[in-house]
Amino acid sequence: MIAKLSHASIYVIDQDSAYDFYVNKLGFTEKMKVPIGGGAFWLTVSPRGQADLEITLMPIHKGGMFTEEIASQLSELVRKGTFGCGVFQTVDVFATYQELKEKGVEFTKEPTEEFYGIEAMFKDDSGNWFSLTQFK
Repeated sequence: MIAKLSHASIYVIDQDSAYDFYVNKLGFTEKMKVPIGGGAFWLTVSPRGQADLEITLMPIHKGGMFTEEIASQLSELVRKGTFGCGVFQTVDVFATYQELKEKGVEFTKEPTEEFYGIEAMFKDDSGNWFSLTQFK
């Protein structure tokens, strides 16, 4: 029986830039950074307070998992914001929105009342989009 999800991947265009975004802007904690070849790393981060979930900031590059053609196509999908998505939960969406905005996070939707709570939307530095939600 499956007990829980421990790792999830987000494809990123540049791991150094993604590290800066997730650690320095979102305030996540670095969990692991191990070289995997070709200048790439097995790089995982976790939201503070959720240490049992590691998010792998997975580089898109030719070699290993991807041909040059597939790497190019996947990079384009990520940049366009059509590939990655997720929901980050907060207890105070207005305070978190303001804090992240001051750190340079690009929001595509200001906090708005929805049937499930209050939601804002933002993009990471690669183009992946996320909901920042304060659930009812």
